[in-house]
Amino acid sequence: MPDWTDEVADQIEHAVVRVRDKTVVPAERLVAFIVAGMFILFLVGAVGILAALGVFRLVDVYLPGGAWATWLLFGGTFSAVGVLLLSRRS
Repeated sequence: MPDWTDEVADQIEHAVVRVRDKTVVPAERLVAFIVAGMFILFLVGAVGILAALGVFRLVDVYLPGGAWATWLLFGGTFSAVGVLLLSRRS
């Protein structure tokens, strides 16, 4: 007669593993995707800000008239885009 305590312990272990595979593993994957997404979002935001500053500085160097011309160009561009987007809203 086999030892019934080993069989019971194996059944409990298999039940715990099944529950873990259906609950903990998907939660771990979800959290990993969320963390990776937030990290990528942070990096994209930082690169976007640095790129915008670089473009602004580049235009400031090559646009004649001083810094006010650069501010006028970027302000006018953003204002025009804002007016266009406001006119297209429903």
